[in-house]
Amino acid sequence: MEKHNIPQLLDIQQAHQRIRAYIHRTPLQTCAAIDAIAGCQIYFKCENLQKVGAFKARGATNAVLKLSGNLRANGVATHSSGNHAAALARAATKVGVKSYIVMPSSAPEIKKAAVRTYGGEIIECEPTLAAREEMLIKVVNETGATFIPPYNHMDIIEGQATCALEMWEENIAFDSILTPVGGGGLLAGTALVTHYLNKKAKVYAGEPEGANDAWQSFRAGSLIPVYQPKTIADGLMTSLGDITFQLIKTHVKDVFTVSEEEIVSAMRLIYERLKLVIEPSSAVPLAALLANKEVFAGKNIGIILSGGNVDLSKLPF
Repeated sequence: MEKHNIPQLLDIQQAHQRIRAYIHRTPLQTCAAIDAIAGCQIYFKCENLQKVGAFKARGATNAVLKLSGNLRANGVATHSSGNHAAALARAATKVGVKSYIVMPSSAPEIKKAAVRTYGGEIIECEPTLAAREEMLIKVVNETGATFIPPYNHMDIIEGQATCALEMWEENIAFDSILTPVGGGGLLAGTALVTHYLNKKAKVYAGEPEGANDAWQSFRAGSLIPVYQPKTIADGLMTSLGDITFQLIKTHVKDVFTVSEEEIVSAMRLIYERLKLVIEPSSAVPLAALLANKEVFAGKNIGIILSGGNVDLSKLPF
């Protein structure tokens, strides 16, 4: 990975200016009751209140807006069953661009409906990664659309970094910031902007034990994907990409894993105390903090609540 391709602080600041009219500047919230349980001061960055209900709106919007006119003309494409699908469809529609979203036939109807609402054209395929990638290639070849991946892409990472940029602009002396990690776009962007703005601050990730590729890769120093992840945190089942891994390996302090029980417990705590609707993936960083209190005791901690797209009929409590 060539150094000049890595977004610099000015690039991230320009990305924030580029997308600001299309996203929310989400609030930071605190909760004395959770602070007392955790033994530290926590500031929750509420990306569950973001457009499309997740931080993915940032990266997708940045990537679409950076496309040149001739590339925009044929639209954009991706394969996703989650928040990136809706985020890309919305970003494309906002600038008058066609979007083609390859989704597995097994994707929840609520997620397909979201993509259609935002103007995306869904192309269904068999529920395997190979089938998704094969169908995406076919769609790109037939339409000339530009493929915008969900995380392993510099423009996506640059956009996701604007979330932590907003946190640092609040002039809070964060000792650490925690994010969940799936494909690694949010974590990589958070680590990058934190490195530029406060080299003393540490960035950590929380990850489910049943989808622990980042934990394994971080310790091995090389990518170790998980092929059959199993976790309630469905947004974190994706394995790291080569670009996100390099940034994480360079700028992240550590990756913590948590059990399913710990995820559910942290999720319930946020519902009960913060009164916020979050998806299971969002609870993972708090679960990681609560399982490692000694690391964060007495410090100022930022936690990114990555999204709020949860099927309320299937809450785990």
